[in-house]
Amino acid sequence: MNSPTEPASAILDDFDSRPGSATSLIRTVLGAYVRDFGGSVAIADFVELMRAVGIPPESTRIAVARLKKKGVLRPRVCGGRGVYEVTEQAEGMFARGDPRIFAFRQMREGDPWRLISFTLPESQRAARHQLRRRLGWIGCGTVSPGLWIAPEYLSREIGDIVDALGLSEYVTTFVSTSVFVPDSMGDAAARWWDLDGIAARHREFLDHHRRRLPAVEDVSPLEAFVRFVPLLDEWRIIPYIDPGLPAGMLPDDWPGSDSVRLFASARDRYLAPSRDWARGVQSQLLT
Repeated sequence: MNSPTEPASAILDDFDSRPGSATSLIRTVLGAYVRDFGGSVAIADFVELMRAVGIPPESTRIAVARLKKKGVLRPRVCGGRGVYEVTEQAEGMFARGDPRIFAFRQMREGDPWRLISFTLPESQRAARHQLRRRLGWIGCGTVSPGLWIAPEYLSREIGDIVDALGLSEYVTTFVSTSVFVPDSMGDAAARWWDLDGIAARHREFLDHHRRRLPAVEDVSPLEAFVRFVPLLDEWRIIPYIDPGLPAGMLPDDWPGSDSVRLFASARDRYLAPSRDWARGVQSQLLT
């Protein structure tokens, strides 16, 4: 079983920084760009990448030092040059996030549910708090304090969290294709998830970025990077807190579909050219 102090932090730490902050933008660039060219980057290269999105060099260096302490980055020597590389724990975190962030997962009517039941002794109060916190951050809903629910496609991430916290002896999960509630599944969803909070995140994303994504426009690879990184930085939290519930469980004015389409349009337009620019910076500074 894994140590509770190592993978557990790597699973959740990706959400601990405020979108738009230096640390959050650096995490976004690490996940979407540095991993794309091998997972290692010299600090001078990273400074140039972050300068493009308005992060001063000193802020980049401070944030990199913090990420080193958190176990997201580690220093090593490559070809006589000092670089920072993404750790295995952080790579696992980023890899788990890729399908969520870049291809929003949507539950269909009739898809199975994963139920998570747990009872922890009072001596495990801190672990119980961490378990609930982590389950909430990956989109699980709260039926009762000791019973949580999620789309079945979250089962692997749920298992990763339980294993990382060392709580497998206290947790039992079930797969169910039928859930019966006293009212409607829409009413149940409103009790089990913070639908108002999730909808507010979607609307904020739409308000911040809809006007900045013209219908038709060619941009340079650098401009694609400058436009896409802040958009991705704000978006990447949403597919975690939003589990992708079926339309029948959501309010009629649910904004999620619009924000998913907006992100998909930006991804298709900007991701590839922005990665070309980032790889060019890496290559230029290595010569």
